[in-house]
Amino acid sequence: MRALASIGFVLFVVAELSAQAGTRFVPTQFYNTFAHSHAPALRIKPGERVITKTIDAGGTDWDGKQVAAGPNPQTGPFFIEGAEPGDAIVVSIEKIETNRATGYSSSLLAPYTVDPAALLQRGTLEGRRVTWTIAKARGVARLEAAADISPAIELPLRPMLGCLGVAPARKEAIATSTPGAFGGNMDYAGLNAGVKVTLPVNEVGALLFLGDGHARQGEGEVVGTGIETSMDVEFSVQLIKKKPVGWPRLENDTHIMVLGSARPLLQALQHATTEMQRWLIADYGFSERAAASLMGQALEYEVANVVDPNFTMVAKVRKSLLPRR
Repeated sequence: MRALASIGFVLFVVAELSAQAGTRFVPTQFYNTFAHSHAPALRIKPGERVITKTIDAGGTDWDGKQVAAGPNPQTGPFFIEGAEPGDAIVVSIEKIETNRATGYSSSLLAPYTVDPAALLQRGTLEGRRVTWTIAKARGVARLEAAADISPAIELPLRPMLGCLGVAPARKEAIATSTPGAFGGNMDYAGLNAGVKVTLPVNEVGALLFLGDGHARQGEGEVVGTGIETSMDVEFSVQLIKKKPVGWPRLENDTHIMVLGSARPLLQALQHATTEMQRWLIADYGFSERAAASLMGQALEYEVANVVDPNFTMVAKVRKSLLPRR
């Protein structure tokens, strides 16, 4: 009996260690649309840890090989067991790390980010990519000085995912350049390791896509790119039954956030603000007037992107100002 108990304990420990280790998935096929029609790359259970990789926005992988076409080829989709329309999934990003020594970015401010007169003053100056060296051991990305780049620039790494999304509603297929209520190419600099992102479920299995890794990115993505590179990513997904959400919700150690996307930028702000009020009422016990009163004095905003087909605004509230749930 004691021997059997010992065997049972060993099997339990092995199973527990296996669960902690996670399921490894190395993608070989990538997609340029968020769509219900793509066959699942992997079926996963709620709580299962997935260890995978993403390629860069132009389709180059971790070995420097061109393996897909841009823009923003996606890893996935991941089929979440038990997910049905009307549910929500909570994606916990447990790790995002660069996995090669170079990245690239654009080198001119994007047209929507500057005065029209500034575009005219450029004359014949053409946009081009510049290459950054990623020194992962030092935790920095460096752009060396050149004839038209002075001085050299060195910045701390802050790896993020530009894209995280599910299959959209109404059987739509939406380009991976575009954000929306389903998530997508939100290009939010705060989508880092340690965050939790809540997304709506529009199709059976949700069909989760991820990609467009950036070694770092400034708010607004004002040159039209981050430092584009490939990534090692680890994540898990929780399923919340019968929990409809209108727009992606994000939570980190300090804030709860909503990401609204649209054109014009004002409409993106309206989406984010409206969803934040709904969240405060539904999950934190605020009345409509109390939620508005709190938001009037405590709401913060960030501009996530002003370069994609839809712009993205982030509405934020500090968790320290909220009642405990």
